[in-house]
Amino acid sequence: MRATIGTLLAVTLLGSLVVAQQAPRQPAPPAPTFRTTTRLIVQTVNVKDKSGRPIEGLTAKDFIVTEDGEPQTVSFVEFQRLPTTSSANGQVTVGDATPEATLPPVSPPPAAAAGTVPSTTDAKISSAQPGDIRYRNRRLLVLYFDLTAMPPPDLLRAYNAARKYINTQMTPADLVAVMGFQGGGVRVKQDFTDNRPQLLEVIQTLVFGEDKDGDGIPDTLEEGTAFGQDDAEFAILNTDRQLSALQTAVGMLRPLPDQKSLVYFASGLRLNGVDNQAQLRATTNAALRANVSIFPVDARGLVATAPLGDATRPSPGGMAMFNGQMAGTVMSNFQRSQDTLYSLAKDTGGKAMFDYNDLSLGIVQAAQAVTSYYILGFYSNHTALDGKFHRVKIALNAGLSADVSYRQGYFADKEFAKFSEADKERQLEDALMLENPVTDITIAMEVNYFQLNRAEYFVPVAVKIPGSELALARRRGAARTMIDFIGEVKDEYGITIQNVRDKLDIKLSDDTAAQLAKRPIQYETGFTLLPGKYVIKFLARDAETGRVGTFQTTFAIPNLNREDKRIPISSVVLSSQRVPFGDAIYNVQKNDARAANPLVSDGQKLIPSVTRVFSKSRDMYVFLQAYERGATTTQPLVAFVTFYRGEAKVLETAPLPVTDGLEPRSKAVPLRFSLPLESLATGRYDCQVTVLDPSGQKAAFWRAPVVLVP
Repeated sequence: MRATIGTLLAVTLLGSLVVAQQAPRQPAPPAPTFRTTTRLIVQTVNVKDKSGRPIEGLTAKDFIVTEDGEPQTVSFVEFQRLPTTSSANGQVTVGDATPEATLPPVSPPPAAAAGTVPSTTDAKISSAQPGDIRYRNRRLLVLYFDLTAMPPPDLLRAYNAARKYINTQMTPADLVAVMGFQGGGVRVKQDFTDNRPQLLEVIQTLVFGEDKDGDGIPDTLEEGTAFGQDDAEFAILNTDRQLSALQTAVGMLRPLPDQKSLVYFASGLRLNGVDNQAQLRATTNAALRANVSIFPVDARGLVATAPLGDATRPSPGGMAMFNGQMAGTVMSNFQRSQDTLYSLAKDTGGKAMFDYNDLSLGIVQAAQAVTSYYILGFYSNHTALDGKFHRVKIALNAGLSADVSYRQGYFADKEFAKFSEADKERQLEDALMLENPVTDITIAMEVNYFQLNRAEYFVPVAVKIPGSELALARRRGAARTMIDFIGEVKDEYGITIQNVRDKLDIKLSDDTAAQLAKRPIQYETGFTLLPGKYVIKFLARDAETGRVGTFQTTFAIPNLNREDKRIPISSVVLSSQRVPFGDAIYNVQKNDARAANPLVSDGQKLIPSVTRVFSKSRDMYVFLQAYERGATTTQPLVAFVTFYRGEAKVLETAPLPVTDGLEPRSKAVPLRFSLPLESLATGRYDCQVTVLDPSGQKAAFWRAPVVLVP
């Protein structure tokens, strides 16, 4: 952890003032001002002997600290002594001391008025003031509930586990905080405390909701956090929302130099094709910087899934139920929902708990993982605000043998306003190469593919950014802003295949500024690739503020020439907007190649809906291509679109017969639909596209989730 401390020293030279009679008064000389900048780096260091027991009694002279190879002077060392054994009667001992003698009391919260219940929605994580020892020799545990993704049975199990730990397993050394993610953002429901009745009251409030208005209806969160934005479509279908909220939570804990354990209750967390892998890495790195270890707990407990599904769904059909493919798919999907939780635990020093019904064990494991450690601080010799990574090494003096574990380095702060053009260009290049992604700007991206010939595929890429992210430039008085884009595509061996470097110039007139607060910015580009597996990484930077956003994901281009069991089809594009190709509107790139882009037809360009959120007041457009290899004329096809809500079919278009439109070079037959949505209720659906070949007795299916809003 690091803190930047700016010290301003004002020295005023005072001398004797002698005024002669009738002599003119001389003006006082200006007071000289001296400025200096220091960077205080705080590290938590675990020092253990060969038996795994913490070593006590070390001082600043016993540690050797280097930063980027340069020796640093250790300014202070403080030992945090935590309980290591528990007796049969529940009393916790720390060495030879008793808990009462070593654990300082925690300041209670301000008293509430008589007859009222203290509100838990306005709590904050309070950092210890200089000289305050409230967190000394205390174990800091955070109970984090993801209320957006857990069904009621899982929530109830998580709450019961929290109550069990607080009632029967919480030790005198534990300080527990409670956080929840719901609606607009992350809220601190309870700051760190050892007050059991108060913690139980907070959990009870989470179970039943908080009714401030007295109308019997639980109130929802009325405001968001740093993650929230007015472009709500970015947060509906993305796992990024949960990961970004978790990043916000660990950011709240960063001011505390102590080690923290965050117990993350969730019903699985699965990354899929529309999610940003960079956000997972950014959340992990934020936890490392804040000295937070994440302990995910799968609130589903021990799950026994019936091979052919349970009574909540209709009976399946087809060969998959007989050859074991359906059971394998169900099990694979369940395991994938735990992979991201495992990665969070592994990369932050925590431990994931899966397939266990007593969820309180996850909290116990988080508590037992924190043993006695040292807090070490030094003032870095590197004070430049360059944003670079500085590697820190900590060792013991010669003659001392122990296992030393610590954070390996930190990223310095950066001041974009003072960057030269070369610095700005280097910032983008460094951010592209960094394993540590930057997620200051929210980005959503969609990658599609269309076959150009037997070997090559056109891959259009659409990048969408909330307009509210760029409204800051207008508030600073800028007349225009530039968005810098840089991206690269690598194959599965890590070799860069293609890259792109571009700018998007946006004029910030009054009309445009008003639109920025409500509408997203969309940038489009494209690549020509061969079939294979790829990784695409894209960066966007607001040239006015220097804020950078990263999106990284994997995608695959299938070799459709080898498809012989089903109808070869391209990816499916869903859209709610078609615009004239030549329009110079600010959310469409103008240099798109009309001839190579299948999304352009009859002078109109289809704008992909990256987030797949649609308004009922507008039609939804569906576009894809089917490929008829070896055909000289169009072979008849039939296609239709179906909407499902759960397992129930709620809408199906009339079959669309296709008898012409074959493109001679790519052998592509375009399929286009226009669907009115006003008859459907708002909510989540699965959109399925079905293509049938009556003569060849083949079919192709594509399915994806969508959301309808008013």
